[in-house]
Amino acid sequence: MNELSRLTPPRGGGVKEKKRVGRGQASGTGKTAGRGGKGQKARTGNMNFIGFEGGQMPMQRRLPKRGFSNPFRVEYALINVGDLESLGLPEVDLDKLVDAGAIKVKKSGLKVLGDGELTKAVTVTADKFSASAREKIEKAGGKVNEIAVTPKVTPQQRKAEEKKAAKAKA
Repeated sequence: MNELSRLTPPRGGGVKEKKRVGRGQASGTGKTAGRGGKGQKARTGNMNFIGFEGGQMPMQRRLPKRGFSNPFRVEYALINVGDLESLGLPEVDLDKLVDAGAIKVKKSGLKVLGDGELTKAVTVTADKFSASAREKIEKAGGKVNEIAVTPKVTPQQRKAEEKKAAKAKA
């Protein structure tokens, strides 16, 4: 049985001491400290970061950038009708699902999808429902409460509305 007091490194080494550069000729890395003589790589402030190509325009800057992240994207937390069955709650909304651990992140709202079966009557309050989910919940004797979503207004839309209002006022 191993004991902490008896632990030793494996045969042939295993514990390597840190290289102490620039500590005299006897150390083997004295004088130039393992950098060789002169040249760009011997200087302090050497540009040796990842992606540096000797002053040439680096690959990550030569390649074209693609894609777009829409800041106004609406992303819903998803749950299936079958998952509502397993929870066993009479009333379900986003906060209760987060508390129950069925959903980890709230996101912009809740959307109920129709995968699985439902036998109990459940009152579900959500932002969106798929047609099959709505049908299954109502077929089981439950109720569907859809939250009216107010659309997000982009800065361009807001400016256009302000211009319109100013024009109508004048």
